[in-house]
Amino acid sequence: MTAFRCLPRTTLSALLAAVLAAVLISSARAAGQGASPDLAALGRGINILGYDGIWEGYRNAPFRPENLTAIRKAGFSHVRINFFGFRHMDSGNILDEAVLRRLDAVIEQALASRLIPILDEHDTDLCQRDVPECTAKLKAFWRQIASRYAGRYPALVFDILNEPGGNMTSAEWNALLGECLAIVRGANPTRNVIVAILNTDELPVDELALPAGDRNLIVTFHYYLPLQFTHQGAPWSGTFSKIGPLSWGSAEDEAKAAADFDKVRSWSKREQRPIYLGEFGVYERAPAESRAKYLTFVARRAESFGWAWAYWQFDHDFAAFDGARQRWNRDILRAIIPPVR
Repeated sequence: MTAFRCLPRTTLSALLAAVLAAVLISSARAAGQGASPDLAALGRGINILGYDGIWEGYRNAPFRPENLTAIRKAGFSHVRINFFGFRHMDSGNILDEAVLRRLDAVIEQALASRLIPILDEHDTDLCQRDVPECTAKLKAFWRQIASRYAGRYPALVFDILNEPGGNMTSAEWNALLGECLAIVRGANPTRNVIVAILNTDELPVDELALPAGDRNLIVTFHYYLPLQFTHQGAPWSGTFSKIGPLSWGSAEDEAKAAADFDKVRSWSKREQRPIYLGEFGVYERAPAESRAKYLTFVARRAESFGWAWAYWQFDHDFAAFDGARQRWNRDILRAIIPPVR
């Protein structure tokens, strides 16, 4: 079976969604964080469906509904659904209802598999290239999504935009983020929402401006540094395709990554904002031993700070799972989720 089918909206589904939402809220209160979201509930996650044909009517759609069960059994607590919403808008920026029903089905399947779903608007390329067009489309996207899910799926988390940056400055991003948050909060006043820092190597978290009174926000960054290592051999890049093999794991390598994480951690403690490492990974051309060292270091470092994280990604490239053989890449899975001894 390669297609999602909409689940009936039964009492069980509603109860499950409510329980997941209650975990996020009650655990945070127990930890003394007031209404702040608790990252322990999100825990370990994985990015899914960014390049799957499910959205185009299940053409070239290798992801299977039962893969969500495999994800949960492997030890993951959430899935980050990479959704290219702009592709499914008409000339008036109205989202295709058929595609939205497929999205509903994915969310319901995730909840039924006891996974917290994160809806990530993933149109990075356009937003980094054309800020005015991105602004119009992103605001239209969240108007429709916020309205559609108002009062539904309380455990669903919104992720406003994947990797803002490129031609978009911090000032432009802060302005657009503020507008999108206002749109979301109009219909979803207490939903957990993920907001990104500008996606540059400098990790400019100090430049992020957030509404002080909104404590249902989770701040995210992605980590692939150094790119020469994590993207070595990537065939889509004229530069990185010619690089490698490069190793990683020296004391200097670890110190640089630790310093980057410490910068974000210091800001988080000062601002009392939770952190989510929304993506990290190493392309498959890297030496296997170095790849495992990198993934282990990044995942354990994030966990030591109490951050939730999501590996990039389930299948396609950087893949943790072999869809053709329907089995995990054990080296990757052991690195990010070590076996219980």
